[in-house]
Amino acid sequence: MIAIIDYGMGNLRSVQKAFEFLGFKAVITDDAAVVGQADRVVLPGVGAFSDAMARLRETGLDRAFLEAAASGKPVLGICLGMQMMFERSEENGLHDGLGLFPGTVTRFEDRGLKIPHMGWNTIVTRDCPLFGAEKSPCVYFVHSYCVAEVSDEFTAATCDYGQTFTAAVCRGNVMATQFHPEKSGDAGLRMLRRFALWQGVAAC
Repeated sequence: MIAIIDYGMGNLRSVQKAFEFLGFKAVITDDAAVVGQADRVVLPGVGAFSDAMARLRETGLDRAFLEAAASGKPVLGICLGMQMMFERSEENGLHDGLGLFPGTVTRFEDRGLKIPHMGWNTIVTRDCPLFGAEKSPCVYFVHSYCVAEVSDEFTAATCDYGQTFTAAVCRGNVMATQFHPEKSGDAGLRMLRRFALWQGVAAC
Protein backbone atom coordinates (compact mmCIF):
# COMPACT_ATOMS: atom_id res chain seq x y z
CA MET A 1 0.00 0.00 0.00
CA ILE A 2 1.19 3.49 -0.92
CA ALA A 3 0.45 6.27 1.58
CA ILE A 4 0.03 9.77 0.15
CA ILE A 5 0.53 12.27 2.97
CA ASP A 6 -2.31 14.76 3.40
CA TYR A 7 -1.32 17.90 5.30
CA GLY A 8 -4.02 20.06 3.77
CA MET A 9 -2.13 21.44 0.76
CA GLY A 10 -2.02 20.25 -2.84
CA ASN A 11 -4.05 18.22 -5.30
CA LEU A 12 -3.49 14.83 -3.74
CA ARG A 13 -6.21 13.11 -5.70
CA SER A 14 -4.29 13.47 -8.98
CA VAL A 15 -1.37 11.56 -7.46
CA GLN A 16 -3.70 8.89 -6.10
CA LYS A 17 -5.47 8.53 -9.45
CA ALA A 18 -2.16 8.04 -11.25
CA PHE A 19 -1.16 5.17 -8.97
CA GLU A 20 -4.65 3.65 -9.21
CA PHE A 21 -4.51 3.87 -13.00
CA LEU A 22 -1.30 1.84 -12.81
CA GLY A 23 -3.02 -0.77 -10.65
CA PHE A 24 -1.55 0.10 -7.25
CA LYS A 25 -3.44 0.70 -4.02
CA ALA A 26 -2.84 4.25 -2.83
CA VAL A 27 -4.53 5.99 0.11
CA ILE A 28 -4.58 9.66 1.03
CA THR A 29 -4.01 9.98 4.76
CA ASP A 30 -3.31 12.44 7.54
CA ASP A 31 -2.80 9.61 10.03
CA ALA A 32 0.82 9.05 11.07
CA ALA A 33 -0.01 5.45 11.98
CA VAL A 34 -1.17 4.71 8.44
CA VAL A 35 2.04 6.24 7.09
CA GLY A 36 3.97 3.92 9.37
CA GLN A 37 2.10 0.87 8.09
CA ALA A 38 2.48 1.70 4.41
CA ASP A 39 4.94 -0.05 2.10
CA ARG A 40 5.80 3.23 0.35
CA VAL A 41 5.17 6.87 1.15
CA VAL A 42 4.63 9.91 -1.08
CA LEU A 43 4.97 13.53 0.08
CA PRO A 44 3.34 15.74 -2.59
CA GLY A 45 2.44 19.38 -2.36
CA VAL A 46 1.91 22.82 -3.81
CA GLY A 47 1.91 26.15 -2.02
CA ALA A 48 4.16 27.96 0.45
CA PHE A 49 7.08 26.14 2.06
CA SER A 50 6.59 27.64 5.56
CA ASP A 51 2.88 26.84 5.68
CA ALA A 52 3.46 23.28 4.53
CA MET A 53 6.20 22.65 7.09
CA ALA A 54 4.02 24.10 9.84
CA ARG A 55 1.17 21.78 8.92
CA LEU A 56 3.47 18.76 8.81
CA ARG A 57 4.84 19.53 12.27
CA GLU A 58 1.42 20.25 13.79
CA THR A 59 0.16 16.84 12.75
CA GLY A 60 3.31 14.85 13.48
CA LEU A 61 3.47 13.84 9.83
CA ASP A 62 7.01 15.23 9.61
CA ARG A 63 8.19 12.57 12.07
CA ALA A 64 6.18 9.87 10.31
CA PHE A 65 7.79 10.73 6.97
CA LEU A 66 11.29 10.87 8.41
CA GLU A 67 10.74 7.53 10.14
CA ALA A 68 9.56 6.01 6.86
CA ALA A 69 12.67 7.27 5.11
CA ALA A 70 14.92 5.95 7.89
CA SER A 71 13.22 2.56 7.81
CA GLY A 72 14.38 1.89 4.27
CA LYS A 73 10.95 1.88 2.64
CA PRO A 74 10.78 3.82 -0.64
CA VAL A 75 9.67 7.44 -0.18
CA LEU A 76 9.00 10.03 -2.87
CA GLY A 77 8.69 13.80 -2.65
CA ILE A 78 6.90 15.71 -5.42
CA CYS A 79 7.27 19.45 -6.18
CA LEU A 80 6.89 21.24 -2.82
CA GLY A 81 7.37 17.81 -1.26
CA MET A 82 10.86 17.69 -2.77
CA GLN A 83 11.66 21.20 -1.53
CA MET A 84 10.63 20.29 2.01
CA MET A 85 13.13 17.42 1.97
CA PHE A 86 16.01 19.93 1.89
CA GLU A 87 17.59 21.72 4.84
CA ARG A 88 15.93 25.09 4.39
CA SER A 89 14.04 27.45 2.10
CA GLU A 90 14.30 31.19 1.54
CA GLU A 91 10.64 31.49 0.53
CA ASN A 92 9.02 34.24 2.65
CA GLY A 93 12.01 34.27 5.02
CA LEU A 94 14.36 31.49 6.06
CA HIS A 95 12.59 28.29 7.15
CA ASP A 96 13.89 24.86 8.14
CA GLY A 97 12.95 21.80 6.13
CA LEU A 98 13.17 18.09 6.82
CA GLY A 99 16.92 17.93 6.19
CA LEU A 100 17.03 14.73 4.16
CA PHE A 101 19.20 16.46 1.55
CA PRO A 102 21.74 19.27 2.00
CA GLY A 103 20.91 22.53 0.31
CA THR A 104 18.71 25.62 0.26
CA VAL A 105 15.59 26.30 -1.80
CA THR A 106 15.82 29.71 -3.49
CA ARG A 107 13.75 31.76 -5.92
CA PHE A 108 14.63 31.56 -9.59
CA GLU A 109 17.14 34.16 -10.67
CA ASP A 110 15.75 37.02 -12.77
CA ARG A 111 16.80 36.02 -16.27
CA GLY A 112 13.87 37.66 -18.09
CA LEU A 113 11.76 34.50 -18.09
CA LYS A 114 8.26 34.15 -16.73
CA ILE A 115 8.03 33.06 -13.10
CA PRO A 116 6.57 30.68 -12.05
CA HIS A 117 8.27 28.18 -14.32
CA MET A 118 5.19 26.46 -15.69
CA GLY A 119 4.95 23.91 -18.46
CA TRP A 120 6.85 21.12 -20.18
CA ASN A 121 10.62 20.86 -20.17
CA THR A 122 13.17 18.20 -20.97
CA ILE A 123 15.31 16.99 -18.09
CA VAL A 124 18.73 15.34 -18.17
CA THR A 125 18.70 12.26 -15.97
CA ARG A 126 21.33 10.22 -14.17
CA ASP A 127 21.14 6.73 -12.70
CA CYS A 128 18.11 6.52 -10.42
CA PRO A 129 15.31 3.96 -9.96
CA LEU A 130 12.74 6.51 -11.17
CA PHE A 131 14.18 6.88 -14.66
CA GLY A 132 15.38 3.48 -15.76
CA ALA A 133 17.18 3.91 -19.08
CA GLU A 134 15.37 7.15 -20.00
CA LYS A 135 17.93 9.94 -20.38
CA SER A 136 15.88 12.97 -21.44
CA PRO A 137 12.15 12.65 -20.72
CA CYS A 138 9.88 15.67 -21.06
CA VAL A 139 8.02 16.47 -17.83
CA TYR A 140 5.65 19.07 -16.38
CA PHE A 141 6.75 21.77 -13.92
CA VAL A 142 4.94 24.39 -11.83
CA HIS A 143 7.23 26.26 -9.41
CA SER A 144 8.78 29.62 -8.55
CA TYR A 145 11.48 28.26 -6.23
CA CYS A 146 14.13 25.65 -6.88
CA VAL A 147 17.36 24.14 -5.61
CA ALA A 148 20.11 25.45 -7.85
CA GLU A 149 23.01 23.46 -6.42
CA VAL A 150 22.99 19.95 -5.00
CA SER A 151 25.93 17.62 -4.50
CA ASP A 152 26.49 15.40 -7.53
CA GLU A 153 26.16 12.51 -5.11
CA PHE A 154 22.42 13.20 -4.79
CA THR A 155 21.52 14.83 -8.12
CA ALA A 156 19.31 12.51 -10.19
CA ALA A 157 18.21 14.99 -12.87
CA THR A 158 18.75 18.59 -13.92
CA CYS A 159 16.80 21.05 -16.03
CA ASP A 160 17.52 24.44 -17.57
CA TYR A 161 15.19 27.42 -17.28
CA GLY A 162 17.43 30.45 -17.56
CA GLN A 163 19.63 28.64 -15.05
CA THR A 164 20.43 25.04 -14.35
CA PHE A 165 18.46 23.69 -11.40
CA THR A 166 17.91 20.35 -9.73
CA ALA A 167 14.94 18.50 -11.21
CA ALA A 168 15.26 15.33 -9.11
CA VAL A 169 17.31 13.93 -6.24
CA CYS A 170 17.92 10.43 -5.01
CA ARG A 171 19.68 8.78 -2.09
CA GLY A 172 18.98 5.08 -1.74
CA ASN A 173 15.30 4.67 -0.90
CA VAL A 174 14.71 8.44 -0.74
CA MET A 175 13.70 10.05 -4.04
CA ALA A 176 12.12 13.33 -5.07
CA THR A 177 11.15 15.29 -8.18
CA GLN A 178 10.65 19.03 -8.62
CA PHE A 179 8.31 18.27 -11.53
CA HIS A 180 4.93 16.54 -11.30
CA PRO A 181 5.19 12.95 -12.59
CA GLU A 182 1.41 12.54 -12.17
CA LYS A 183 0.96 15.35 -14.74
CA SER A 184 3.80 14.28 -17.05
CA GLY A 185 1.96 11.89 -19.32
CA ASP A 186 3.32 8.44 -20.11
CA ALA A 187 6.86 9.34 -19.01
CA GLY A 188 5.60 10.36 -15.57
CA LEU A 189 3.48 7.25 -15.24
CA ARG A 190 6.52 5.11 -16.00
CA MET A 191 8.38 6.88 -13.19
CA LEU A 192 5.56 6.25 -10.72
CA ARG A 193 5.41 2.60 -11.78
CA ARG A 194 9.15 2.20 -11.18
CA PHE A 195 8.78 3.78 -7.76
CA ALA A 196 5.87 1.49 -6.88
CA LEU A 197 7.77 -1.64 -7.95
CA TRP A 198 11.29 -0.76 -6.79
CA GLN A 199 12.73 -3.25 -4.31
CA GLY A 200 16.34 -2.14 -4.08
CA VAL A 201 18.15 -0.45 -1.21
CA ALA A 202 21.41 0.60 -2.86
CA ALA A 203 22.18 4.29 -3.23
CA CYS A 204 21.79 5.78 -6.69
